[in-house]
This record gives sequence, structure tokens and C-alpha cells, in this order.
Amino acid sequence: MTKLLWCIGTYLVAVNIIAYICYAVDKYRAHHNRMRKRIPEDSLVGLAAIGGSVGSLMAMYTLRHKTKHRKFKYGIPAILLLQIALAAWVLWYFSVWD
Repeated sequence: MTKLLWCIGTYLVAVNIIAYICYAVDKYRAHHNRMRKRIPEDSLVGLAAIGGSVGSLMAMYTLRHKTKHRKFKYGIPAILLLQIALAAWVLWYFSVWD
């Protein structure tokens, strides 16, 4: 069980770093080079949905990117809350924190 939790933790760290980098790249492309293709909003939300919600929120507020869009302003925190609730339920269900 410890190895599984370590693997999940490693995955979450990696996906959050990737999410932060994607937000930074999109912010850079938005301001510096309008001819280059931007990262689609659905991809940014998708990164949050697969576990990168902490990295997405950190990027939103440290880079001040996508903070006025309702999809991001309310959607990313909602995804994070759902992920926290799911993680708490899984840990409780499998009695990890006895």
C-alpha cells in the first residue's frame, strides 16, 4: 500500500508541475507572440481534472492568468474540492488512516 501511495504522490506532483508550466506557456504566448498557437482552455481544465488542480490554481494566481474566466475562477476550485473529497473518501474507505 505504501508503494501505491508513493506512486500516486509522484504522479500528482508531476501533473501539477506540468499544469503550472502549461499555464505559464499559455500566458507567455498570450502576451508575446500572438501568431503562435495558444494552449486550448479545455486542455488547461483537463489538466486540472486529471489531478493538476493545485498547480492550476497556483498558476492562475501567481501568474494572474485566466482569473477572470468563470470556467477557471469557479471550475478549478470546484475540481480541487471534488478531488479532496474523493481522496478523503478513498482513504477512509480503505482504512488508510487508522
